[in-house]
Amino acid sequence: MENSVRVLSTLALKDAISSLADQYQAASGARIEADFAPTLKLLERLKDGETADVLILTQEGLEGLAAAGNVVAESCVDLARSYVGVAVKAGSPHPDIATEAALRTALLGARSVAYSRLGASGVYFAKLIAQLGIEAEINARATISPIGFTAERIVSGEADLAIQQIGELKQVKGVEIVGPVPLHLQTPAVFSAGRLAQSKKVREADLLLKFLASEQAAPVLRESGLEGVR
Repeated sequence: MENSVRVLSTLALKDAISSLADQYQAASGARIEADFAPTLKLLERLKDGETADVLILTQEGLEGLAAAGNVVAESCVDLARSYVGVAVKAGSPHPDIATEAALRTALLGARSVAYSRLGASGVYFAKLIAQLGIEAEINARATISPIGFTAERIVSGEADLAIQQIGELKQVKGVEIVGPVPLHLQTPAVFSAGRLAQSKKVREADLLLKFLASEQAAPVLRESGLEGVR
């Protein structure tokens, strides 16, 4: 669309971008045309030649593209950070996950644990269960999603626990957030945005980047389950 800015974004920002779209359009006169997918999937699509104006990824993913010249480094801004959390179906008991030992017990006690294959949270969780020494047991009955929201698998009854960024878990109706994985076991993911070098809509893209990083957008990011980076 002529009067639009195309955004490719990680799933964690889907709720926030959707909520902020009208405010951006009022300020810029351009609408957001957004598509959401896990970071690794977005990187694959870009490698295959897909185009956009603004890209929202994990900080590491965006920095790699900026270093390669695919994203304008000077345009990059950090938007928010997110912790990996655990969710259960609404109305279900909340397991104790406050300590490493309690989390290990909760994971082993679940009929199935849902996690993502391509998302940053899924990569992290695969390493975590290996670190906890329960990789074989969990994966023997895990519900692994190639793409999308893992919490949908507990709503459908396929799994008892869902693991993903808290901002992604919150986007699924019919679930409850138990809490974050113990913070000493994880490093928060920082999500950043930048303008793709090939974009012809420099003004609109830069205005969107400035808007997303503004104090005006911060409450919406927090409401969606993300935390500020400042």
